[in-house]
Amino acid sequence: MIDELLVFNKEFVKNKGYEKFITNKYPDKKIAIVSCMDTRLTELLPAALGIKNGDVKVIKNAGAVISHPFGSVIRSLLVAIYDLGVTEIMIIGHSDCGAQHMDSEEMIEAMKKRGIPADRIDMIRYCGVDFKEWLHGFDSSEGSVRNTVNQVCNHPLIPSDVSVRGFVINSVTGELTAV
Repeated sequence: MIDELLVFNKEFVKNKGYEKFITNKYPDKKIAIVSCMDTRLTELLPAALGIKNGDVKVIKNAGAVISHPFGSVIRSLLVAIYDLGVTEIMIIGHSDCGAQHMDSEEMIEAMKKRGIPADRIDMIRYCGVDFKEWLHGFDSSEGSVRNTVNQVCNHPLIPSDVSVRGFVINSVTGELTAV
């Protein structure tokens, strides 16, 4: 499958398909969006918001969740704010999110079935990783978005003049609902 993508890429570059996407690293709208990695949102989210290449910074992960106050999502937001001029942040969860139903014990069992040794999982636990906390889901998309907005708003390194707002997007229609 990756090889198919690489073949397409060669043709894309050869035919200069990139030309319509050329922009710089600074987001024209000065907005960063934290959203879910769900495949339904790949084209739906930009279409529903009317954004194009170069308009915003998009940070995606499972569930649009901040799992650590000094992890990659906050790091990316700090870069967006301090290096790239972002002044507004949108946290966008979505309906029917798969991360909502995540269960740490089920995931650990799936890891073992895929060949990850139990002693490796135990060693990671011993090093301080709380799998239950790290791999848990959430009760509702609205609640998760509210929690993520609060984490960003209350983060000691996020300036108070940055506007942070939360939304849930309908993963079928693209309709945004403010949280």
